[in-house]
Amino acid sequence: MLRRTSWAQALSAEDFARARDGTIERMVPAGGFVCSKGEPVDHWHGVIEGLVKMSSDWATGKTASFTGIAPGGWFGEGSMLKDEPRRYDVAALRDTRVACMRRETFLWLLDHSIPFNRFIINQINERLGLFIGLLESERLLDVDARVARTMAALFHPVLQPGIESRIAISQEEVGRLAGVSRQRVNRSLQLLEDAGFLTNAYGRITVHDLDGLRRFGG
Repeated sequence: MLRRTSWAQALSAEDFARARDGTIERMVPAGGFVCSKGEPVDHWHGVIEGLVKMSSDWATGKTASFTGIAPGGWFGEGSMLKDEPRRYDVAALRDTRVACMRRETFLWLLDHSIPFNRFIINQINERLGLFIGLLESERLLDVDARVARTMAALFHPVLQPGIESRIAISQEEVGRLAGVSRQRVNRSLQLLEDAGFLTNAYGRITVHDLDGLRRFGG
């Protein structure tokens, strides 16, 4: 998995060996936590197989869903750069294999690898843009647009490099990412399919117009 990762392919042989030796693999069952709000930030994470949701529970009892991370996506680089407890939860929506790079390895690569630095800067910039767009859809747009933006985020070419045009995902999983019911997701996906943005099959969604999903409702 590391050898297929864009940032790893740009490393020298020595730096790649350091990255490989400093990374372990975990199996997280559906419903389990990859990492939890309030805990120390000890690892940078990448999804090998499965699907995870990044979210945060508020004191009011509500949950804010930030985004989903599909295979090939890495997350937590911002938290690694700050000396504070983690500020969000990441839960597995299905059985998930996760790569976990130790903090000391991550920081060593930042200090010694220009390609890794460039990747992290670009990653943070792209995620900031994604979160601004998702915040807009949460506050200003209707449910159909929220579902459209949620689907578009799963196909982000930088943050989700392992995704092409099709993803195995259920309507229930889309609903948990978008923060709406499965029944409401079904209506939204039907609307988006009728408009030609995607094809919704059982347990699988194929995107035909990614830019259209990103602009939908705006």
